[in-house]
Amino acid sequence: MIVPSLSQQDVELLREDTPGVRQVLHFNNAGTGLAPTPVLDAVKKHLDLEAMAGGYEAEAAAKPAMDTFYTALAALIGSKPHEIAYIENATRAWDMAFYGIDFREGDRIVTGRAEYVSNYVALLQMKKHRGIEIDLVEDDASGQIDLTALKAAITPKTRLVALTHIPTFSGLINPAEEVGEIARKAGVLYLLDACQSAGQIPLNVHEIGCHMLSGTGRKYLRGPRGTGFLYVSDGVLDQVEPPFIDLQSANWLDDNSYELVPHARRFETWERYVAGQIGLGVAVTYAIGFGMERLGNRTCALGAQLRSELAGVDGVTLHDKGKRKGGIVTFTLAGETPVQTKLRLAEQGINVSVSTASSARIDLPHRGLDAVVRASLHAFNSEEEIERFVKALGRFG
Repeated sequence: MIVPSLSQQDVELLREDTPGVRQVLHFNNAGTGLAPTPVLDAVKKHLDLEAMAGGYEAEAAAKPAMDTFYTALAALIGSKPHEIAYIENATRAWDMAFYGIDFREGDRIVTGRAEYVSNYVALLQMKKHRGIEIDLVEDDASGQIDLTALKAAITPKTRLVALTHIPTFSGLINPAEEVGEIARKAGVLYLLDACQSAGQIPLNVHEIGCHMLSGTGRKYLRGPRGTGFLYVSDGVLDQVEPPFIDLQSANWLDDNSYELVPHARRFETWERYVAGQIGLGVAVTYAIGFGMERLGNRTCALGAQLRSELAGVDGVTLHDKGKRKGGIVTFTLAGETPVQTKLRLAEQGINVSVSTASSARIDLPHRGLDAVVRASLHAFNSEEEIERFVKALGRFG
């Protein structure tokens, strides 16, 4: 079945609900998305309640709204609510899963060149302290992870396949479902970093086949900063133990014993950004209301349109790769550095970001790049904004 993209009326509603579009041309959604009014209202309402009633009292009154977070996230990714944990950001969510695996000397982790800097330095730390080995799988001719090489890289010593679904520094969408099938047949754990894919494209953990998935609230889901989530399948709870615990994650039984809670909330901590959890639940519910397939189709179509337009601009070189591409578009412009391009666009009220080699040591330098400009579009962006962006870029010199 072909799922349609958003109607013009839908786009107008998205923009009407996004006050930031009246102030700035925002092509930095891979950094932080512009929050819609329902999210802003929910966060402000709870902060006001905390100020007037007290933090503990406000939390007790807001429990139904907090619980919505779990049901909404489960609906977003096709899991059960008790398989979801609220975490303060995507990196810490990924860490809770990764550091919860009891790696032993000689264990091997398979990953690809799209891996995020925070994830890869964690692999290096585990190599330093536990003696694990990292098997880096090369890209195929299209630029996505090479599935044949991935399959060949898995050995009896492989404990984990760690994949970044959509890298922060490229328009690539890695074939997460195919990777999941390979991991399933090999019987190894599969951890997916969905930091950039959650809210950008549809996700279903059962179709993907991952055992663990981490994500953030602030990017394509357009939730508050300081919010994130972790999915851990019921089937692997006995293989992944939280690297640290507190009164939220464990029950203190007596002087000498405790037990972990019997679900993914064992990965949470008791203290949290309550208004943020409520706001993220609202953000996810808002996205689901439009339909993730439809939002994803529009976001990817806008990315394709921007690439097509930029291909006709003198001096622009596109750097996206992969068979499938999303709403992140990376490029360089001859005659100025990516930082200079970003600053020049900012002077015209246009937000972009710069991805540097320091955050992509196993990708950008491998392609002979020090940095790229990253323009990341969302479904609320418009075709008129793309035209304005391309014109602004072309006025260089």
